[in-house]
Amino acid sequence: MAAIIPQRASRQPDWQRELAEGFQRPGDLLRFLGLPTEQWDRRATAAFPFRVPRAFAARMRPGDPHDPLLLQVLPRSEENRETPGFVADPVGDGSAEVAPGVLHKYHGRVLLITTGACAVHCRYCFRRQFPYPERQLTASRWHAALEYLRQNPEIREVILSGGDPLVLSNARLRRMIEELAAIPHLHRLRIHSRLPIVLPSRIDDGLLTALTSTRFSPVMVVHANHGNEIDEAVVNAVARLRERRLTVLNQSTLLAGVNDRVETLVTLQETLFAAGILPYYLHLLDRARGTVHFEVAPARARELHEQLRRRLPGYLVPRLARDLPNTPYKIIL
Repeated sequence: MAAIIPQRASRQPDWQRELAEGFQRPGDLLRFLGLPTEQWDRRATAAFPFRVPRAFAARMRPGDPHDPLLLQVLPRSEENRETPGFVADPVGDGSAEVAPGVLHKYHGRVLLITTGACAVHCRYCFRRQFPYPERQLTASRWHAALEYLRQNPEIREVILSGGDPLVLSNARLRRMIEELAAIPHLHRLRIHSRLPIVLPSRIDDGLLTALTSTRFSPVMVVHANHGNEIDEAVVNAVARLRERRLTVLNQSTLLAGVNDRVETLVTLQETLFAAGILPYYLHLLDRARGTVHFEVAPARARELHEQLRRRLPGYLVPRLARDLPNTPYKIIL
């Protein structure tokens, strides 16, 4: 992950200050939760660093080593296990790259790796070994990305991803969006971000202006895996997005020990809808190296999805999907 260099305190927006003040050592988070500080693995953090915003940590249950939010971010010894089939690039990002930071995997849409930085380092991340320094969109690479988009009129949608695009400044995001909007055959802009969930203060006036100052009507795809991730601050942040006419969708990952029970999944979908977020995808785990302990077997995933369909109206049932390399679309199970 790329380092986040904070600005001077006098100029720092609230969200950037919160980001800089987040937990960067597992022991500090465990101490905050009143848990034994040895319940984490040092080899795991050497391979994939640790970062958790305090706003997200505040939703974890003190004294509970099995808290579903804690389990998503706590480095464990299982991450060091070498397992056949768990690889550095489980979804084929490398084979889809047409220029540094530009992934053209699916027809009509392109994904841009805007940054390697994130507000939270989820231990199941499928890009935990992505070579960001060589492949994220620096200023010089950005111009090449724009040129690729201009030369391919069949592209109608651009997805800003990372890392997390919302760790970029409002000014930089606004410039990027304006330059994308100047390409006439681009019709849609999508942003994939965990920040509205883990750091809802990021949804400030400057960001809303950046997102809505062009002809695009952006789609914000957030990422929540458990109903406990949605608190009042998240609800308020989503309300601000919806007030500016953004469509807000959610994608989750099915994670063993976190959300692999039907009651948990039902509560998640209902909590999302109450917050103004529509369920979109429920992903099977992308088999990244170091994530085997999160995997839920496909048969169990199908069983859970069938129970969701029995319990919820269709518009609250996310599509159960798997992202595989060299396929023209996500596989719907």
